[in-house]
Amino acid sequence: MSLLEIKDLHVEAGGREILKGVTMNLEEGETCVLFGPNGSGKSTLLSTIMGYGQTTVTSGKIIFKGEDITGMSVDQRAKLGIGMMMQRPPNVIGVKLGELVKVTAANGKGTTGRENEFNMQDFMERDVNVGFSGGEIKRSELLQLSAQSPDFVMLDEPESGVDLENIGLIGKKVHELIYGSEDGKTREKNVSAFVITHTGQIMDYIGADKAFVLIHGKIAREGDPRVILEDIKQNGYGVDDE
Repeated sequence: MSLLEIKDLHVEAGGREILKGVTMNLEEGETCVLFGPNGSGKSTLLSTIMGYGQTTVTSGKIIFKGEDITGMSVDQRAKLGIGMMMQRPPNVIGVKLGELVKVTAANGKGTTGRENEFNMQDFMERDVNVGFSGGEIKRSELLQLSAQSPDFVMLDEPESGVDLENIGLIGKKVHELIYGSEDGKTREKNVSAFVITHTGQIMDYIGADKAFVLIHGKIAREGDPRVILEDIKQNGYGVDDE
């Protein structure tokens, strides 16, 4: 059954058209990775699905669980079960991480009290993201997503800016978020995921079912994630900048 349908989506940001007719489907329980060169529209696509205000849909539709969410607010989409880890989330001065996690859990299906699992126990009384390192921000975002426990999770380059000490923990927690366990053997959840990656490193921790390549705001290719990643490593994207 289709969980997410994107139909001929055109999106503007900063007065410029970024997405130029994107169409794709994501099934329930399916994990999809999104490749593409810098500036191709990957982060814009995820932000638009989440409903962030810096993007404007000029035509097309976003259907989630059979419902048109194109005009819905961020909180409405979150309540429907959509969650997102941003690549560069903003600092939230005056809001403690512990407070945010409690609110997120109250509005979602997850629980609180898991900060030790993410090595975030010393950050709960600190303002969200203020003075956090790259790895700490990623762990904070994953802690918040675990509290929400979404049905569909979007991760914008979860491995970027993360040192070798943190990548293992983050990879295991991403796997747990999607599959419900860290052992890689059992699937306790049926969560769908959309993951942006440049390096493919996160694929060592998740079982990606398919991949899309986004170039100049359009889907240029769809297929097996490992095959596509290897081709990109060998030959690049094969396009010139506009």
